[in-house]
This record gives sequence, structure tokens and C-alpha cells, in this order.
Amino acid sequence: WHQLVSDSLAQAIPGLENLALIPGTVGAAPVQNIGAYGVELAKFIEYVEYFDIASKQIKRLNKLQCQFGYRDSIFKQQLKNKAVITTVALALPKQWQPELSYGPLQQLESVTPQTVFEQVIKTRNSKLPDPYVLANAGSFFKNPIIANQQLQTLLQAHPQLPHYVYDDQHHKVAAGWLIEQAGLKGHRIAGIEVHQQQALVLVNHGDSNGDDLIAMITHIQQQIWQRYQIELHHEVRLMAAFDECHISLEGRL
Repeated sequence: WHQLVSDSLAQAIPGLENLALIPGTVGAAPVQNIGAYGVELAKFIEYVEYFDIASKQIKRLNKLQCQFGYRDSIFKQQLKNKAVITTVALALPKQWQPELSYGPLQQLESVTPQTVFEQVIKTRNSKLPDPYVLANAGSFFKNPIIANQQLQTLLQAHPQLPHYVYDDQHHKVAAGWLIEQAGLKGHRIAGIEVHQQQALVLVNHGDSNGDDLIAMITHIQQQIWQRYQIELHHEVRLMAAFDECHISLEGRL
């Protein structure tokens, strides 16, 4: 994916720079509807083609049919384990409009596609540990989407809470900030630790197992719920022996 972002800029085709350095392939990008620094892939999707495993045919879905949501798509829902993405067609606007809503990008003195690209890379490298050095899967939890009324209540007690408009009725709040303010940075269960530089990242120091990870997820979810009445959902997909699993607070509150 990062190679596509870099190559498009080299060809003077901007638009994807906020999505620089996201690990993974182009074909996998629509599954999660990857996003960073105020931009989601869905904004640029024209269509996605996939190999239907059941019919053994190539099929095409337009943007609407892909049912994109926040870190979600039809490929994680109805077509989960039923499709292999073969083509991703993007449409980038001819008139470039920078997206600078996130902190580090607002400090740029010279705003060009290249400077945004470079700042995104610098920011990601400063916050996210190298998985080849310290095992991690990047941002572990989704940024919660909450109703405007709940946001106003939270801001009365926590005026520094970072928040961004999601739609007319909802705002997105920063999961990393919630975790950090709950005092969980550096918290460790066996070898699983909340990263010291970025609370949204869980790292594995090597002496841990799946039970330790689940214990950490559960602990973080419970602490955030008790403090803010917000349930965190993990963005990272967890694979059990035979299927994917999801850790939530349902039945444990």
C-alpha cells in the first residue's frame, strides 16, 4: 500500500498522502477501509473487483455496494471468507485539497502533498514501534464514535478530550487519549504492554500468550468503561483456533 502512495506522488497524483506508511497490500486495504489522519480509503474508491469463491467468478462492487464504514466493509461482513479481492480502482480528485485536521499536520509551514506525506511518515515513525523490533499490530483499538450529547457531557469533565466530527449526530473521540488518561500507558500483563509512546498500541515482549492478550484487552475495556462509559472495540482482528473472535464487555459489566 505504501508503495502505491509513494508512486502516485512521484507521478504528481496527490490525494493519498495521509494514508502513507500504513502496512499491508492494496488488495487488503478495502477490507478494513483503512484510514489515518482524517482520511479513509472509501473516499477514493471507484470500484472493487473480487473473485467469488463459491461461484468462481470475478464480480465488481461500486463504492456504495462495498458498504464502507469506520474500519468496516462488506468484505468483513457478508463477504467475509467468501471473496478474494483482485482489483481496487481509485478515483483521485484533480483539484488537491489537503486534509490537515490532525495535530501534527496543522503545524506545517509549507503545505504541499509532499510535505504532508513526509510529516505523516515522521509522525507514524515517532509513535508506532517497528514490528520487526517490537512485536505489535499497530493501532489496536478503534476510535469510539459517540453521540453528540454524550460528547458534551464528557467535555464538561474532560475539556481536553480530542474529538472530530463523524456525522451530524456523532463525533469520533481519540481512543489513545482515553487509554493514556486512564493511566494505562506502560501497564503490563506478562509480556503484553500498553506502549510507552503510543497508548493505542499493544506490544508483545515475547513472553506472553493469547490469554495474556485477552486479559489486557478486557482490562483496558473495563477501565475505559468505568471512567468514561465508553466501550472500546479492537481494530485488530483476533484469530482463534478455528475462527475469528471478538472481545467485548457484553455480559461482563
